[in-house]
Parts: sequence; C-alpha cells; structure tokens
Amino acid sequence: MILIPGPASQELGKKIAELLKVKTVDLVFKRFPDGENYIRLEGTVKNEEVTIVQTTSPPQDSHLLQLFLMADTAKDLGAKKIVAVVPYLAYSRQDKRFLSGEAFSIETIAKLLKTAGVDQLITINVHEGNVLKKFPFLAQSISAISLLAEHFEKRGLEGAFALAPDEGAKEYAIAADKILHGGYGWRHKMRDRYTGEIGFRDDKFDVKGKDAIIFDDIISTGGTTAAAVKTLKTQGAKHVYSACVHPLLIGDAEKKILDNGAEEIVGTDCVPSHVSKVSVAPLIANALAEKEA
Repeated sequence: MILIPGPASQELGKKIAELLKVKTVDLVFKRFPDGENYIRLEGTVKNEEVTIVQTTSPPQDSHLLQLFLMADTAKDLGAKKIVAVVPYLAYSRQDKRFLSGEAFSIETIAKLLKTAGVDQLITINVHEGNVLKKFPFLAQSISAISLLAEHFEKRGLEGAFALAPDEGAKEYAIAADKILHGGYGWRHKMRDRYTGEIGFRDDKFDVKGKDAIIFDDIISTGGTTAAAVKTLKTQGAKHVYSACVHPLLIGDAEKKILDNGAEEIVGTDCVPSHVSKVSVAPLIANALAEKEA
C-alpha cells in the first residue's frame, strides 16, 4: 500500500502512514489566482494499491475536487486500486429526494468518485448511514465516539454522564457510556403540529453535582449543542463538556456553546481545527490494516 495525504488532511495522512509503516507519495498542490486547483503526484503509483486521505470539510467543493483530481491522476498513472479515506464526507446529510426535481447530492458525489477511479471508501461517523447504500462500490463508516470517550476517561472524567443532543444521536451517548459508566440519556424533539416548529421535551437527567459530556457527530452552527449545555447546567451539572467527531463550528458556534456554560469543546482531526484534540489516525490505520489482512 502507498498512501497519499491530501491537501485537506496532510497531518492526519502522515500519522496514518507512520502507524502503518507505509510509504507516502508527496503531493504538490496550489490554487491559481482564479481559484482553480493544481495537483501533482511526486512519486510512482503504478501497480500499487493507493490510499488517499482527504477530508471534505469546508470548503467542501474545493476539497471534493482535489479528491477527484488525486484519484483520477493516480488511476491514470497505473494504480491498481484506490481506497478513499474521507474522514468527513460532505453532502451526506440527505438520504433521499424529498421534493420532486431535487438534486440528490450524495448520489452525484458517489458517481463522480467512481468515475474518478475510487474502488472503496472509508469515512467516519457519516451523518446518515443510508447514504452509503447509494455508492456503487464498498463504502463503510466507522465510529470515533469511543476515542472521544477515552480522551475524557484519561482526563479523570470516568463516571461522567453522557448526553446525546437529540434522539438521532442516542447511539453516541450509549457508546460513550460503555467507557465512562456514568449513565446516559438524550433529549427528545417535539414538533408543533400547527406551526411545524421544532422544540425539545423538558427531560430530566441525573446530573446534579456530576460532570456531563454531550456527544454528537457534527457541530455545525452549534444551536442544538448550546441548548443541551444550558439544559444540563440548569439541572445542576457541575461541569459540562462538548465532544464531537466533526467540529465544523460555523460562525459563532463555539462562542454560543461556551457562553451557555460549556467548559470546553473537544473534536477530532477528521476536521482540522483548534479544538481537534483527538486523532482518528489509529482508528483509520486499524481499518486499513484489517482490510489488508
């Protein structure tokens, strides 16, 4: 196996290569003044199985195009198989066409990846699992929630309460509790049948005097997480932390969450940022090693 760390995941790609003890192909990349991307592989990939590591967090379209260019170039240069490791998979939140004539974005992305030469995809905590069924090749999602929970356990927070911000994320709280052993729960959404507005039930959690951690796959604008933080603080939680796999943190999301009482936001390097304190490199390395076995 040869590994190519993409422009959006240079550090993560190199960490994975070190763990697997495989060679990397250096990449020359730049953006022209008009915004177009330039990609050049500085190494031989002929007859090799190539793994490309490239997240597609914002700017999604540019990072996706870079991925297409790398895959197509590697295939054109003779790579026998291409595995795309895409820690954050853009356009994966919509699992079906809701309105007539609507673009089904992830299906288009899947077709483009196939056309570019990708033979297999590995992603982490895809938001809608059903979208992977639309891919014309093997596509799998692995979870980094345990890594986040272990991070807090090592910091002395074993026994912390694990909360999912809504029922769609309850599997994350359940997984975290298997490591933290402090109990778990999730907030229940309610929809006003007259206005259609979304609210939350007034759930009560056993958090008085305890530490609590909110686990989710993505923090985008931060509204749902901020509201969950406020609920836990109102109910007497001692310290509240926010943990997510993909810290997009759009706009003032971080400020919103911290202002509502969170001590800290901890994310992974699926999306590189200043809160990315947990690396998914071991998780991805294990998945790639198992594939090779």
